[in-house]
Amino acid sequence: MPSHTPLVTRATDAARSAAPGLAALTPAERGTLLRALSDVLRENTDDLVALADEETHLGDPRLRGEVLRTRAQLEMFAEIAEEGAHFDVMIDRADAAAVPAPRPDVRRMLVPLGPVAVFTASNFPFAFSVLGGDTASALAAGCPVVVKAHEGHPRLTDLTAALAAEVLPPGALRVVHGRDAGRALVTDPAVQAVGFTGSTTGGRALFDLACGRPDPIPFYGELGSLNPVVVTPAALAARGPALVNEYVASVTRSQGQLCTKPGLLFLPDGHGLGELLGLAVGAAVPAPLLGPWIGDTYRATLDELAAHPTVHRLAPAPADTGRAATPADSPSATLLTVTAHDLRTHPELLRECFGPASVVVTYISTEDLLATLRELPGSLTASVHGQEGDGELSRRIWSSLRAGRLIWNDWPTGVAVTRAMHHGGPWPATTSPLHTSVGSTAVARWLRPVAYQNMPEALLPAPLRTANPWRVPQRTGR
Repeated sequence: MPSHTPLVTRATDAARSAAPGLAALTPAERGTLLRALSDVLRENTDDLVALADEETHLGDPRLRGEVLRTRAQLEMFAEIAEEGAHFDVMIDRADAAAVPAPRPDVRRMLVPLGPVAVFTASNFPFAFSVLGGDTASALAAGCPVVVKAHEGHPRLTDLTAALAAEVLPPGALRVVHGRDAGRALVTDPAVQAVGFTGSTTGGRALFDLACGRPDPIPFYGELGSLNPVVVTPAALAARGPALVNEYVASVTRSQGQLCTKPGLLFLPDGHGLGELLGLAVGAAVPAPLLGPWIGDTYRATLDELAAHPTVHRLAPAPADTGRAATPADSPSATLLTVTAHDLRTHPELLRECFGPASVVVTYISTEDLLATLRELPGSLTASVHGQEGDGELSRRIWSSLRAGRLIWNDWPTGVAVTRAMHHGGPWPATTSPLHTSVGSTAVARWLRPVAYQNMPEALLPAPLRTANPWRVPQRTGR
């Protein structure tokens, strides 16, 4: 097990000290804290965005939009905390006449786990970072947070945390830096759960550490995803050229550095869109990647995929010498192509290529398509572009896939901040497909159920008392 550095120990000790106070906050008090954090972002947007752009190169418009999304997440979890439904209160009162035996008074609710660790993501320096959805949902649950900063935006992390500390109770939010600190954080006895967004390799290593502790803890990792998109023959005939532009826009959004990027596009064989795909990719403007660690992995993965004997370069063509050269840290978008048969018979091709690249997969029949979809790993999303009359085919497609979000006639990039959103999926999309990192139920990751039997009213937590002083929803049995 990794040794616990003094900085990590100080952070987790502070979180442990803060835990009882946070857990005791009323729903209204939790909501007030989360709204205050949203106000901190609003009041400091200019400074935060300028520093974020300097460290990530994501651009002012994208980053300002992300600040708005992060504020929306904080305010949504403020509403959830204030409503109190996340306590999931259930009350079964004593019944001496119950069959087959007298029933005791049993009252159940969800309680905070205690200190949790959150690993920030490189590609979302606000929405999946210090005050992102993991932190917001944990604070709504009543859990203090220790944030592991991403090396791609360390100064932004520190500034955001310093601003947040002005409105949060002491110890409610701490930051540590460095990979050694991250490993130590996962194994620290004070930490009761971990939220992670990042690579499959890094996430799996930390997941194994969490499971290998003397006291294993939940590890909620959002990892890699291929996000297949299927275009039906009817949709191809009706709007093929329009789908080309939409597809390339989705692939190149944020330079392809999104976990929901469509990594596989299934088109009927003989689709006739090759030239249009090439033109659309050629029109995409290259931009810097988040950092050299992204660029190195992207180029290595793309080269390995392109070198496979069954794979061909669709755009740009290998002999396309007319393309203007781009800086090494700003790669041009690339499309590869392979047949459905070759994809399913060569599972080594089923790899996420994090960056502005995607693979067009051609299928010759419905059975060829479905047989290939059944071989795909779990994903965050699965999409179908179809026409009226494609309902039965779409149902067969979705039943052949394993994904957390099913999409009709839309693209997977762009995860709406709504209560119903599910951002998760079977391995390797996440380590825990029962949970989400976006949406109202994200708060459930940081809670555990406790039942109280025959407990005097004075000893019950406020949400379970008959008087219900917090005015939370209570479900009462017969």
